[in-house]
Amino acid sequence: MAKSGKEKNTKNKAKHSRLMAQKKNKLKREKALTAARKKELIRKINKQEKND
Repeated sequence: MAKSGKEKNTKNKAKHSRLMAQKKNKLKREKALTAARKKELIRKINKQEKND
């Protein structure tokens, strides 16, 4: 039989999952920015080598 009263541990779980989602999104965003920087740098280097 289920217990009566307020639910146990739901606020904590919700907060944790929200924070973990933020962390995952931050890592994804940083990875994309790094990839974009690398692409631009490679493009710049190739252009420079082509001109030389």
